[in-house]
Amino acid sequence: MAKAFASQGDMSEKKITFDEVGKDIYAFTAEGDPNSGVIIGDESVMIVEAQATPRLANKVIDCVRSVTDKPISHVVLTHYHAVRVLGASAYGADQIIMGDAARAMVVERGQEDWDSEFQRFPRLFEGHESIPGLTYPTTTFSDDMTVYLGNRRIDLMHLGRAHTAGDIVIHVPDENVMFTGDIVEYHSACYCGDGHFSDWSETLDNIASFDVDAIAPGRGDALVGKDMVEAAIENTRDFVLSTYMPAYKVASRGGTLKEAWDAVRAECDPKFADYAIYEHCLPFNVARAFDEARGIDTPRIWTAERDLAMWADLQG
Repeated sequence: MAKAFASQGDMSEKKITFDEVGKDIYAFTAEGDPNSGVIIGDESVMIVEAQATPRLANKVIDCVRSVTDKPISHVVLTHYHAVRVLGASAYGADQIIMGDAARAMVVERGQEDWDSEFQRFPRLFEGHESIPGLTYPTTTFSDDMTVYLGNRRIDLMHLGRAHTAGDIVIHVPDENVMFTGDIVEYHSACYCGDGHFSDWSETLDNIASFDVDAIAPGRGDALVGKDMVEAAIENTRDFVLSTYMPAYKVASRGGTLKEAWDAVRAECDPKFADYAIYEHCLPFNVARAFDEARGIDTPRIWTAERDLAMWADLQG
């Protein structure tokens, strides 16, 4: 391997922000690191996205305790990726909720994903020795379900494939706020290595149809106001299409992965090179786009070994 993954050298501490995006609804963000959400109900609290380790989860808990002393009753996980789920044990919640498809992916590829992500991005696994094992939900659903925290209604929905096949979103109707997981990002690169490019735009349309007043995205700043929400959705759409179409054109003429890499860079670098985790995401994004363009619908499982082999192929 000619050089390390970009993320292996990213060891700088990120500034945490904790913004209220609706009444008693908060977005925990950290300069492009994985976001979490906090929804405070009448008697208890729901957390959206657990962080990668219990130690990192405690940073979210510290923010929760700055605004409420209510117990944490629910943790909702929008998909299966290790950086989102492995900190769940820290919250002591009775209910851990995922979509059915996300749970199936934990079973199918959860350990491989953990090993892969740990190799790629070690800083995001601060305190990894405190992880008790893979995170499995106590409750799953197929299309939608509703949770009530007292009188506060929270709707959980699968609106289509995008970042993974099992993405869900969380909508709080009384404040018209949505948590989108990694389906929507803001000035942070989309990680598409397990994605579905051809479905992503329609899923964004489904999110846009809710006409929400605020979104807490998977990474990047909280999006407050309809103008900011719309801009982030369209920016995410542009990122996904700008990644997929050059790779599709190369694959259609029988080109190589390296040629797809060069074509995607030519399209995306001028627009997105300064986005958080751009260099980290790009090789995995190109590999998945090239696969999908060649008719591979189900993303191949990333392993620590496959990561290195793919990266070596791109250095030629």
